Amino acid sequence: MRPYLMTVGLLCLSNVFMTFAWYGHLRNLSGTPWLIAALVSWGIALLEYLLQVPANRIGHEVMNVGQLKILQECIALSVFIPFSILYLKEKPSMDYVWAGLCILGAAFFVFRKKMFGA
Repeated sequence: MRPYLMTVGLLCLSNVFMTFAWYGHLRNLSGTPWLIAALVSWGIALLEYLLQVPANRIGHEVMNVGQLKILQECIALSVFIPFSILYLKEKPSMDYVWAGLCILGAAFFVFRKKMFGA
């Protein structure tokens, strides 16, 4: 169970940095030239990679690449939705709910053999 928990923990932290790198400049650097925003985002993304690469290496010991990718997408959505609503002040919509359910469905299908031994 330890590789799963370490993978999830590192991917959660990685996604916080990734979300700020990709979208934080929309709020914080909206008045600066795009090149400055890109360079700042690149610096934040370096921190993201320092967490994401070990997460994938640890996770690949117990999961295949497809499972890792779907897990990453579930975590990314779990980080992005609160970020967009609370930090960027975006209005939530039912589309977030439907997208989330689709990703949860994908997670079910890639992990069902591990969960149910099927």
